[in-house]
Amino acid sequence: MTPLPLAGRTVVATRSRAQTSALVDRLQALGATVVELPVIAIEDAADGGAGLAEAADRLVAGAYSWVAFTSANAVSRFLAALEGRAVPATVQWAAVGSATARCLAEGGFAPTLVPGEAVSDALAEAFPSAGQSGAGSTVLFPRAETVRGALVAGLEAKGWMVDDVVAYRTVAGDPDPGSIVAAGTADAIAFTSSSTVERTVALLGVDGVPPVVVSIGPVTSASARAEGLEVAAEAIDSNIDGLVGAVVSALNPEPGL
Repeated sequence: MTPLPLAGRTVVATRSRAQTSALVDRLQALGATVVELPVIAIEDAADGGAGLAEAADRLVAGAYSWVAFTSANAVSRFLAALEGRAVPATVQWAAVGSATARCLAEGGFAPTLVPGEAVSDALAEAFPSAGQSGAGSTVLFPRAETVRGALVAGLEAKGWMVDDVVAYRTVAGDPDPGSIVAAGTADAIAFTSSSTVERTVALLGVDGVPPVVVSIGPVTSASARAEGLEVAAEAIDSNIDGLVGAVVSALNPEPGL
């Protein structure tokens, strides 16, 4: 019987508690012992969601031509604010990455535009020009409180007016002491965002991070390197399946590589 590829290995999962189950389940199914280290938590925007609710009202009233998302968290928060209301059929939807696109489609809005590379710069590049659409050339961008990339500037350069609204904020999580100790002796760590990288380094220090660092995508990899970490593997597809595949590859390198 072929052993499971992660049997005998310990992997740290750094997502928030509310989001970590799928990652944990996939890693455990491949034989890994998983240390859950929720270094971040997702909360409402500082205004309690008032700005997002107002943006949802404007969308229903026909104020936007496009709605653009760069995270599944923003999609989830926005769909909750929309409360199942109908949206004008002329509205088009854009998403960065397959996970964000899937969340949007599951909410009933199939994305019109998903760039090949899961970064906001690629979405800006793939976006059509506003052209002569006049008053209808406005894009709604529900976003994290702290957002990376150049989506707004890129869209504005193409003639769009952008209404960017804070949909959520990422705050420090509160891992239990036992998980912190266990993380220090793990074989690998899986990072799902730049914020998980930053919070983990702040908690463990660079020397306390497990030796095999795996990233969900290029932006997260860049953040890891900026913190002084060496990235062993990066997901080909920026989603949970891609991240798990990268963990397997990093812990089972091919002979001679």
